[in-house]
Amino acid sequence: MARGRFAGVGRGDGATGGASSGSSQRGFSLIEIILVVVLIGGIVAFAATRILGGGDRARVNLARAQVQTIADKVSQFEMDTGTLPASLDQLVTQPGDAVGWLGPYAKAAELRDPWNTPLEYRAPGDGRPYDIVSYGADRKPGGDSVDADIRND
Repeated sequence: MARGRFAGVGRGDGATGGASSGSSQRGFSLIEIILVVVLIGGIVAFAATRILGGGDRARVNLARAQVQTIADKVSQFEMDTGTLPASLDQLVTQPGDAVGWLGPYAKAAELRDPWNTPLEYRAPGDGRPYDIVSYGADRKPGGDSVDADIRND
């Protein structure tokens, strides 16, 4: 190490002596760290609401498909037996008086909507031979958005 009159003078290549290099390093301030944490938290919160909201939309779409699938199975039951089922349970287990029954047409788990509520079946329906209804996320008649009733076409 240089001593005397050249101590502290650089070599001309931008490098400095070993003793002074540790004092030139700078860490993040508390404000900078807080700002980064808040920004990351905001991004995560935004992404979480988009992802969780997508789950509700997925359940609604699944319920629509499920209601239509069960309606198709009711129609198949009717074609095979000549009558509509008295309840959706007759799609799973053969009723004693059903001639021509070629089921099971459905599994018991298929008779519940994505919110784990039994699908409602009415024969006759509103202006149709039968109705199949999922009451949506609120499990009550009526509602809008994810709480809206889902009916067969």
